[in-house]
Amino acid sequence: MVGFGTKSVRGKVVLITGAARGIGAGVARDLAKRGAKLALVGLEADELAKVAAECGPDGDRQVGWWEADVTRWADLEAAVAGVLEKFGRIDAVLANAGIAATGFTRSIDRKAFERVIEVDLLGVWRTVRVTLPHLIESKGYVLLVSSAAAIVHIPGNAAYSAAKAGVEAFGNSLRAEVKHLGVDVGIAHPTWISTDMVNNADAHPVFGKIRAANKGLAGKTYPLSVAVDLISAGIAARARVVHVPRWVGFAKLIRALLPRIVERQARALVPAADEAVLKDIAERGELESSLVGPGARAAARSAGAL
Repeated sequence: MVGFGTKSVRGKVVLITGAARGIGAGVARDLAKRGAKLALVGLEADELAKVAAECGPDGDRQVGWWEADVTRWADLEAAVAGVLEKFGRIDAVLANAGIAATGFTRSIDRKAFERVIEVDLLGVWRTVRVTLPHLIESKGYVLLVSSAAAIVHIPGNAAYSAAKAGVEAFGNSLRAEVKHLGVDVGIAHPTWISTDMVNNADAHPVFGKIRAANKGLAGKTYPLSVAVDLISAGIAARARVVHVPRWVGFAKLIRALLPRIVERQARALVPAADEAVLKDIAERGELESSLVGPGARAAARSAGAL
């Protein structure tokens, strides 16, 4: 595929899920400046339309948007059909749609926990399955957004960690399956990035305090621009892996030691937090205590939970 080898996305059709906010919206804006043609897919139609307008004027052949729930096959198939009708091909996919729910396993809202798995893991699988024939045709590239949470598994984040670890494993298997077809597969591992999701998690009355107690690199929140720059460059280069920021790659080298480190740190925090979250649930309800940010609320509405 001409262009990607020179680290350029100019003229390439890039489909981005979860494009209404956060990393997806930021990467869309950046790739538009680089001359890519953008297919924006996600929930929150008003937000998608805003991002599309920032990427190109109304009626511009360089950008289009499609409202779709990545957990629904019919939604994705309709969106991809629309992309093909508008652009004629798909050269790259950023499988970025993701939500979070916070809570301890014994008390988190059941539907909120399972919705994270459905969106963050099964949504990635469905996005890949629907777009893969077109990536094979274009000998394209797909970047799956996993997380540093796939490497470091903190209490109160079990659903998200499980889903993102699954994305990493899925991506590694997929890469070996499609290399001979000319398709390259990358996996992105962002840590805490300043997005609506992370900022709302930090505002949680219980789990925000746990996060604040985690000092050092793993507890730092990085500007959105850090993720946008590295992920956009990764798409242009058809990168095998994108660490956001780069120190996340070093965490992989000590992955086997991390659970014990997390457990040791948790001893001082979790007992009191366990009691506090039960009080929060009694006051606000399981679902309200569990949902994190507007993206999770949109996903809950789409699933009929709100």
